[in-house]
Amino acid sequence: MADRKRRGGARWNLVRRQAFERDRAAGAPCWICGRPIDYSLPISSCPEAYEADHYIPIDLHPEFEYDLPNIRASHMSCNRARGTRAGTDPLGEPSRDWRRRPRW
Repeated sequence: MADRKRRGGARWNLVRRQAFERDRAAGAPCWICGRPIDYSLPISSCPEAYEADHYIPIDLHPEFEYDLPNIRASHMSCNRARGTRAGTDPLGEPSRDWRRRPRW
């Protein structure tokens, strides 16, 4: 698998284009920072431009390389800063510290 060319072929370009159209139509914000994305900028042209991001990194799971639901909208700078770390959905703040025993 190491000799396989990744993210540059016709198949990747098709999936990336489909993800861009889906995300632009939905007005999807960057899934990493939550800020809006300027979809009028050329793809990967500046730090705030759209870049398709693999939610589950393909270095860890190459079988998801062309899986459209695995592609999320991101800013180029956010995607590249995240690197190959796996995505996480924020769960919010706990209502209290559940690690301590209650004092009754």
